[in-house]
Amino acid sequence: MNKVVQFGETVKGYDIPVLNEREIRAAAGLLFLFISTSLVLIIVNNDFRMAKYAITFFLTDFLIRVFISPRYSPTLIMGRLIVRSQTPEYVGAKQKKFAWMVGVALSGIMFIFLVIVNAYSPITGLICLGCLIFLFFESAFGICLACKFYAFWFKEKAQYCPGEVCDVKSRHAIQKTSRAQILIVLAFVVYAIGTIYLFSGYYSRQPYDLFGINANKNTANSK
Repeated sequence: MNKVVQFGETVKGYDIPVLNEREIRAAAGLLFLFISTSLVLIIVNNDFRMAKYAITFFLTDFLIRVFISPRYSPTLIMGRLIVRSQTPEYVGAKQKKFAWMVGVALSGIMFIFLVIVNAYSPITGLICLGCLIFLFFESAFGICLACKFYAFWFKEKAQYCPGEVCDVKSRHAIQKTSRAQILIVLAFVVYAIGTIYLFSGYYSRQPYDLFGINANKNTANSK
């Protein structure tokens, strides 16, 4: 029973249970794709069906991670298959469990409101946005935002964080950002704002069918 219900894996060289950050990021990317697609369907077609399925599967997956074992999580298994040829990057299991408990709480609230009560509100919208932000930061940057609160909540330092961000150390030369690079980013932001302001009318024009394909289809259908 202990081998079935456990959190984290025992790996030689690590004195606490750990998880593979690479498969966690892959799983977060899959969930982000699923939830963001359901959000697009809500915005475009006012269709909540996929969102309800997404919340149900999200909650089920995280319940398995937290209360049984991450090794039986469907999305983590898929993530493992996707990154199976990559060298594992081990992270502490404790802070991940805390982060996933936050995920259980958020998805549980969403499930109650949207699936059981069958109602949406600013509460569901904000929670959905928060989940997307968490998943995006995890999948794109390898940053677990909920893990940041682990040390504050439990009053202990997290161990084996992705990229060793828990350890205080000097940055490598390749990680340092110069003033010129900061100015480039600021200039690009100004450029983006200026482009939106000056060319909003031009960019909002509906593109025409260059080869008239849709026009030909409409003509054929009218006959």
